[in-house]
Amino acid sequence: MRSDSRLSRMLHVLIHMDAHAGRATSDAIAHMLSTNPVVVRRTMAGLRDAGYVQSEKGHGGGWVLARPLSEISLLDIHRALGSPSVFAIGISSDHAGCLIERAVNVELGGALRQAEELLLERFGSVTLADLAKSAVP
Repeated sequence: MRSDSRLSRMLHVLIHMDAHAGRATSDAIAHMLSTNPVVVRRTMAGLRDAGYVQSEKGHGGGWVLARPLSEISLLDIHRALGSPSVFAIGISSDHAGCLIERAVNVELGGALRQAEELLLERFGSVTLADLAKSAVP
């Protein structure tokens, strides 16, 4: 299963946007991420809809932050991206009638829920400003 790097990539982009004056075009962001501007626009649209960035079309347009980094947490961006699964590990339902599979699924499911709750709690306690501070030597 492929890993979903959208959270990491968007955190990277947002911190760069804060550090540079002016608007960031979809083309410039796409170049930074080695991707297509359409992918950038689609991803940034979710962040815009959640109120973390703003956009303007046309000449001189582009993306800007709508809030200071100190008001945006990792959890905020995770949610704006659609709350993607944080684990590639999953449970099997190939043999729903098997007592062993059921026992395995109950234990794994509980452990995964508990781990996800802990991770998301941590995401909520870290702002993008915290990340930006740790990136500066």
